[in-house]
Amino acid sequence: MKDYTIILFYKYVDIENPEKLRLEQLDLCTKLGLKGRIIVAKEGINATLEGTNENIRKYLDIYLQDSRFKDTHIKKSAGTGNAFPKLKIKVRPEIVSMHLKSDFSPNEITGKRLNADELKKWFESGEEFEIIDMRNDYEFKVGRFRNSIMSDLENFRDVPKVLNGLRSLKEKKVLTVCTGGVRCEKASGFLVKNGFKDVYQLDGGIVSYIEKYPGQEFEGSLYVFDNRITMTFDNDLNHKVVGRCEKCGILSERYVNCKNPECNKHFLCCENCSESDGKSFCGISCFEKISLLEK
Repeated sequence: MKDYTIILFYKYVDIENPEKLRLEQLDLCTKLGLKGRIIVAKEGINATLEGTNENIRKYLDIYLQDSRFKDTHIKKSAGTGNAFPKLKIKVRPEIVSMHLKSDFSPNEITGKRLNADELKKWFESGEEFEIIDMRNDYEFKVGRFRNSIMSDLENFRDVPKVLNGLRSLKEKKVLTVCTGGVRCEKASGFLVKNGFKDVYQLDGGIVSYIEKYPGQEFEGSLYVFDNRITMTFDNDLNHKVVGRCEKCGILSERYVNCKNPECNKHFLCCENCSESDGKSFCGISCFEKISLLEK
């Protein structure tokens, strides 16, 4: 039986020819049988890939030889062999979309980097700071740092829309966090550009913290964008469930998609509530709409 590894990484760096890089990555990943997603843009690269341990090693040997990417922070976790259905490599305007019509670039403006060990010292010393979670709301609900602030994002591109709700923090020390670092790095620069005085970003994201300090300041499970859906680094005895079924309120880490195809909302729903209506609907309006169509 083959062992598999999943790698998560990004790098904000000027890419002169994104299409050329896309084709190079497509050729390399195809030869090595890797699956997952890569987004390439003029501002950098963002990727999550799965393959056998040997082929992931071969991929990284080649990727890290490129002078543009040699200092990329690579996050690794155990794979399943089927975390992704196929390989997708695309060129986009941004490696993580904020849809900003400005000259803002995380290659030029960003918050100060804070690594996992430094953040641990902040927690232990009682440092005064605010954690702003830059993930989507459904990610936050299943796991987060204690006392962190949810930004009320339905999608990362909504960051400019929630800026006013964060303005009370402009004079405070703030730390932006996200899964692997790509969103909190861009968001930290956006806050700096908009007048926030003391902004940090969690280097390597939440995954880099909880792999070093599992079951401590981060509670619950970490949402991931592959077939695993969530992952943890602590053990079953110490694991604390913080997610709640959005129908009945009991503790749950079970995600479903609303069965109304026009809605398709991704939400937490326990098995009992899914079974009670025969399908998983996010609310009564979606249930009634589909019920009328089926009559």
